[in-house]
Amino acid sequence: MNKTQTIERALDIIFSLAEAETILTVGEIAEKVAIPESTAYRLIKTLEQYGMVERKTVGQISLGLGILDLARSLQQQLDRELITIARPIMEGLSNKINETSILCVRSGSQVICVQSIEARQILRLSVEIGKILPLYLGASGKAILAFENKHIIERLLRPISDASMKRSVEVEIEKIKKQGYCLTFGEVDTNIFGLAVPIYDCDKRVIASLTVAGPTERWTQENREEFVNEVVSAASEISKKLAYVSNASIK
Repeated sequence: MNKTQTIERALDIIFSLAEAETILTVGEIAEKVAIPESTAYRLIKTLEQYGMVERKTVGQISLGLGILDLARSLQQQLDRELITIARPIMEGLSNKINETSILCVRSGSQVICVQSIEARQILRLSVEIGKILPLYLGASGKAILAFENKHIIERLLRPISDASMKRSVEVEIEKIKKQGYCLTFGEVDTNIFGLAVPIYDCDKRVIASLTVAGPTERWTQENREEFVNEVVSAASEISKKLAYVSNASIK
């Protein structure tokens, strides 16, 4: 087995463990990757040295904590790229409609505000960077949640004990999918509207949301179309620039 094949088989082992979402034996790993047990054992030993996999008990293998370190580093890198690209677009958006713009990313079952541009109005919404909210509460979270796959949505909504509330969120998710944006009133802050649109990466996966928010008294049927168009356009521009940067880095 040459070096390229060795790397490919090692990656296959990591992906097999990730897909299984449970502990596997060396024999099970060898079968999934289609390699001899002796080869699987040797590769696992090497991956173990780098923290990519770990042994729970004799012959029981799981993903290692090193994977978390890589994921954390990647997420920080993506967040930096996202903020760098999004900030000038958010500034332009807030200047156009004179409301606060907010950029949120998913973290597990929550969303975190990673950037906020306040409106220039005296009466305006202020959102601190680092603010955390559940995915199912507020426009910023729902705009991300609605475009996750079915299994993830089910898992994230499982903790909601109120059956009526859970059903309400499920119905709203379907509506968000159809219209492409989420609109809420007073869900997080009293008398505040939130209009959020998903942001996609180069693989068309939702990685963030762009929201404009302000006092409900400034939301009218007359400005609704303008607000929706502006936020959709800004989110689309961010997605396109993210895709361009990702494709350029691959080349």
